[in-house]
Amino acid sequence: MPERPEDPRSTSDSIDPVGVRDASDPGGGRRLRADARAKREAVLAAAVEVFAERGVDIALDEVARRAKVGIATLYRHFPTREVLITEAYVREIGALCDGVEELLGAMTPDEALITWMQRFIGYVSGRPGMAQAVKAVVMATDSTAVQLSHVKVYAALEEMLEAGIEAGLFRSDITVDDVAGALSGFSLSVGSPGSKERADRLVRLLVDGLRYGAPAT
Repeated sequence: MPERPEDPRSTSDSIDPVGVRDASDPGGGRRLRADARAKREAVLAAAVEVFAERGVDIALDEVARRAKVGIATLYRHFPTREVLITEAYVREIGALCDGVEELLGAMTPDEALITWMQRFIGYVSGRPGMAQAVKAVVMATDSTAVQLSHVKVYAALEEMLEAGIEAGLFRSDITVDDVAGALSGFSLSVGSPGSKERADRLVRLLVDGLRYGAPAT
């Protein structure tokens, strides 16, 4: 993740939800029919499964087969591999961020932060090439969808940090930028044997540092 991103919704009122507009329409104005939306969703769900099982470099014919659509249909909705990877990433990161409330309701904020960060790292490490592919998309394009996903990551981290500070479990001088930067580094470091376990240990060390000097500890 880059430095704390600006929410693109604050500078534009024309952003569409992902998947509502037809990607083949140059003007971006034609809304997808219900059957087209269903096929697009099937492709995206299949991509999430296939990328998790076999990495992002798998032939996209396998994604089309899993979605039970033709390869032409896949490319109609996702013109390039990069577009499909990016939208699969956005979908999964969104689901991960939406789970913060559940974690905070089930455990203390410090353990919730550990669990959430380890899940984030596990998501990236379980899809070889995902982090590098998304980073390349961000560097090459002005991807509003990716920017929005990063905004959600920052919001999720901020919610857990604020809960931890309020509970007296975290020191009060921490910033979400520091924690997000550490998470980004941990995520990009995974990929070799044993690196996921090492990243998980680093998450616990990071949270130990957040606890140092906190009122309740």
